[in-house]
Amino acid sequence: MAKIFITIGLMFVIYGILLYFFEEFPLFKLPGDIYIEKENFKFYFPITSSILISIIFTIILNIVSKFIK
Repeated sequence: MAKIFITIGLMFVIYGILLYFFEEFPLFKLPGDIYIEKENFKFYFPITSSILISIIFTIILNIVSKFIK
């Protein structure tokens, strides 16, 4: 279980480094992300980005779990 947490933590660190060096990282600006802006109201729901992150994490965790067993 600890190895999974370490892997997830490393993925967050890598993503943080990408955000640090590339300010305009296009992950949360994909087509399909819902963004509504009115006078004094902003709503943002990154549904496409969430699905993409979920697929990537699922693939990575499945690969890692194959090596752990």
